[in-house]
Amino acid sequence: MDSKDRQIIRALQSDGRMTNQDLAEKVNLSPSPCLRRLRNLEKSGIISGYSVDVDSVAYGLPVTVFVRVQLDKHTEDVVQNFEAQISKIDHVLECYMMTGRADYLLKVIVADLNDYEGFVRRALHPIGGIGSIDTSFAYGVVKKTSVFPRLHQNQHMD
Repeated sequence: MDSKDRQIIRALQSDGRMTNQDLAEKVNLSPSPCLRRLRNLEKSGIISGYSVDVDSVAYGLPVTVFVRVQLDKHTEDVVQNFEAQISKIDHVLECYMMTGRADYLLKVIVADLNDYEGFVRRALHPIGGIGSIDTSFAYGVVKKTSVFPRLHQNQHMD
C-alpha cells in the first residue's frame, strides 16, 4: 500500500458514496487507474466493506455504554465461549481485548437504563465465566470519526 492508496481510503472513509470520477479527482488520478487501485484494495481485503453512519438517537438507541468485563478464569473454554457469545449480541457494536484490569471493553447501545439492565440480565449474565462488569455511560460525544489519520513520512514505507 502506498500513499495514493491511503488517500483513496481516507477519501472513501469521508464519503463512501462518492463516484469513481469524484474519487479520482479528489486523489489526483485519472478514473481508470483510480478504479483499478480501489478494486485491488477491495480484493486484498484492505477495504473490507462499506457501511452507513446512522444517528443512534434518531434510530431509537440513544444511550451509549462502555462496559469493562473481567473474566473469572482465563481458560481456553471460558475465553472462547465469551467471545463467541459476545459476537452474537446485536447491542454490542464493538468488543476489544484489553490490557489492564478489564479483559474486554464493549461498546453497547441501548434505548434506556431499563434496556441496559435487560441487556446485562438476559445477554451478559447467561454467558457465564464473568468475574466483574464495570459500566460507564457516555453522556456526550466530543469526537466521532471513522477516517484514519494521515501517516507521516517516518510512519510507513511506500
